[in-house]
Parts: sequence; structure tokens; C-alpha cells
Amino acid sequence: MIELKDILHGIPVRQVIGNLNVAVSDLNFDSRKVMPNGMFVAVAGLHTDGHQYIDAAINQGATVVLCEQLPEITKDDITYVQVDDSAFALGVSASNYFGNPSRKLRLVGVTGTNGKTTIVTLLYKLFRKLGYEVGLLSTVHNLVGDRVVAATHTTPDPLALNKLLHEMVDAGCDYCFMEVSSHAIVQQRIAGLNFAGGIFSNITHDHLDFHKTFDEYIKAKKTFFDGLDRFAFALSNADDKHGAVMLQNTFAHKKTYGLKHMADFKAKVIESHFDGMLLYLDGQEVWVKLVGNFNAYNILAVYGAAILLEQETMKILTALSNITGAEGRFDTTISKNGVIGIVDYAHTPDAVQNVLETIGDLRKNKVHIITVLGCGGDRDKAKRPVMAAVAVKYSDKVVITSDNPRTEDPMQIIQDMESGIPQDKKRNVFSIADRREAIRAACHLAQPGDIVLVAGKGHEKYQEIKGQRYDFDDKAVLVGAFNEQ
Repeated sequence: MIELKDILHGIPVRQVIGNLNVAVSDLNFDSRKVMPNGMFVAVAGLHTDGHQYIDAAINQGATVVLCEQLPEITKDDITYVQVDDSAFALGVSASNYFGNPSRKLRLVGVTGTNGKTTIVTLLYKLFRKLGYEVGLLSTVHNLVGDRVVAATHTTPDPLALNKLLHEMVDAGCDYCFMEVSSHAIVQQRIAGLNFAGGIFSNITHDHLDFHKTFDEYIKAKKTFFDGLDRFAFALSNADDKHGAVMLQNTFAHKKTYGLKHMADFKAKVIESHFDGMLLYLDGQEVWVKLVGNFNAYNILAVYGAAILLEQETMKILTALSNITGAEGRFDTTISKNGVIGIVDYAHTPDAVQNVLETIGDLRKNKVHIITVLGCGGDRDKAKRPVMAAVAVKYSDKVVITSDNPRTEDPMQIIQDMESGIPQDKKRNVFSIADRREAIRAACHLAQPGDIVLVAGKGHEKYQEIKGQRYDFDDKAVLVGAFNEQ
């Protein structure tokens, strides 16, 4: 039990009706989960407004209600706390309720369109090799030390997030590395957290179904860095044209990394192969088990963050040379006929281009690239023709298929993608709505030495169709198709 006045620490309060000294047994923003003597936070979400469920929460046993709009009729035995922003208040309340766990370890957030999962995963693996207990919050999964906790969102809601951080503290974690999505920033899911550092990877066309404009998307990312304090570091990609923008108003210690422009942390790709690449990184040669310029940026971000977290250079480089990337990121397998299969999470135009350019640089003469690609339903429709155009530009053949169609008609999504294909490229494009059949078709088109890229879903183990999730694993389907040959 914790007193309400302690839960409200750091929250601007407009009005209180009732007793601030009341003890709170539980905190929730879902009225169905409220416990007796609990506190209900009414948040106006994308689809429902929590203010509609205040009475339901009280009937469940809530004795404290935090809201933006007070009910017309208040009850004498209930404490009402009125605030301007209940989403922000939820984040701070959750942090206070769980004992401010982000202040008891060093929390580093990574934001950007592409690379977040790889960067946090590499940081997790690196710091484990350096001998620390570490937590991870990522799109693939969450880790409390060695314990796996399933991930439902790139960044969890404030209650789940602070509960996980609390568990990390109890498990003795020294560090936590987490993905910070633009949705989470706008929705105040990270409110109340204390970050030791922030990393910006890049920003490209994505999530405009949510943010509406690219400027709003940039602003969301920038807000994260604006909120860092002077004891934190802000590490930004100097080669991204929006990298400098992220650092404009932050109080944090500003640092940059890059392959092209002047930066605090620099690298150059010396050699590149399907099983890794040789980097000249900050004056040292190091072999890493990742491929492509996009991964060189990821490695640089990880190296820079480790230096800023006061780790020794040679220990960092030695550990980095033994680390593999995140699941479903440039995940390579080879068929018995010598066809190279690659599964990658690339689901934005820029990410697809990066992966295909890397494959193009690595392939030998007369080797064909065959790409399987879809776009998610109920998401940013503007990128569909762009992604298809990128795929046909950098591939010899393309199989357009379903990704997670969700509530949309898969054929409509495919038609949206097809609209971006130039007339002279259409003969090299095949449209197959069934993703399993599309992967099989791509494998049958491939000759020994060819490369089949299956893009879009990466680590995901499901396909979402009409509100239902069905078991589906791109890597398993690809290997199965290879075994048929």
C-alpha cells in the first residue's frame, strides 16, 4: 500500500476532492482490472475514453479516481484528482507506485524509424558479455536478465513498463536498454522515467497513419531528446538529415556518430561478406557478425553508447566481435541447392532499400535477387506503392503478397502496392496473396546461388487476418520451401 500523496509526486494537480492521505492498493487505467481500494486513471485513448468508465471502476472497488474531467456527481467516499493530462499523470503515477525503478538502474532509450531493435539487442548482449546484469525492452521480447517476457508493443504501457523495470531492479540489473517508439512518446508512456541516455538511429517514412504528417513524426522523436536532463547523454546519427534536429533543445550531453560526416564516433566498412564485415572503428579494426552499412550504423551507435556509459574501448570491441544481431534481422539460411535465403523485418521503404542494397553489394555476377514483400493492413497506406517501387528497382523478381492484412482485404493492399510499379518492370512481378505460397513460389523461381529475401515480418511468429492471429514464421516457411527443392 502506498499513500495517494506519494503517488501524485511530480504531477501538476488542478483540484482534489477528498483525502490525499488515503492508502492505494493498486493502480490501473482499465476499469475491469481495478482492485478494492485501488486508483483508477481515466485516460482518453485512441478508441475509448476512460472517463466513460469511472462509475464502473468505482463499482469494482476504486477509492481514488484521477481524471481530466470530473464527473457531474461525485461520491463522498471517493477521492477525485483532476489534472490537465491524465496520460502524463499515469506515467508519473506508475513510476512513483513502483518506487521509481528507472532511477535505480541506468536506462537507455533508442528511438528512430529503423534499427531500434538491433541497437537495443546488441547493447543488451554487449553489456551481458561485459559482466553486467541487464534488462531489455524490445519489439521481439522483453528480458529481465535471462527471463523472457513476451512483448505486445514496441514500448509497453506505463504500468507494464514500470512493473518490468521494478522486476529488473529486484533481479539486480545494472542497465536496461529499451526501444522508444514514436507512439509511446506521444501517448506519454515514458512519462516519469529517468533516462541515462538516448540514441537516435534515423527517421524515414512510417507511421503517418498515426502522426498524419512527417513533421509531426519528427516532432515526436525530438520530444524524447528534449526531455533528457543534463546528466544524460544524447547520441545522434550525424549522417541522417534530421540527426542534428534531435539535439537542438536537449539539456543532455550531445554526441554524434556516422560513416560519412564529421562525428564523435566514426567507422568505415573495409570488407563485407554474408557472414559479417570488417570495420575500421574509431582507429581500430574489428570483425563483426553483422552485414551492411545500416548495421555499421547500428554497431557505431552501440559502441558510442558503451563509451558514454564509461566502458573500456578494447573490452567493447572484443565483445562486439562475438555478438550476433536480433532475431529476424538479416537472418540468413542456405538451401541444399545453394540458394541463399534472408529473412528481414524491413517494413519501410528505406529499410527495404537498405537491405536490398546490401544484398546487391554482396552478390556475385549473374546471381538473381528475388524479393517477397507485403504491406500491413490498417496502417500507413502511402508507403505501399513506394515500397513496391523500391523492391522492383533493386530486385530481379518480386513476389507481392500479404503481410499482416488485419481488417483489410489483402488484394486491395496488393493493388495499392502494384500502383507503384513502373510498366517496364511489371513482367518481373508476381502477386500471390497467400504468404506461404508466395514464399514457396520465390524459392521455386530461384536457381543455385540466387538470393531470396523475405521482408516485412522478421521475428514475428504470427499473421494477423480479420482480427485473428494465426501461427506463421517466415524463417520456418522459407526453410520448409527450401527442403521441397
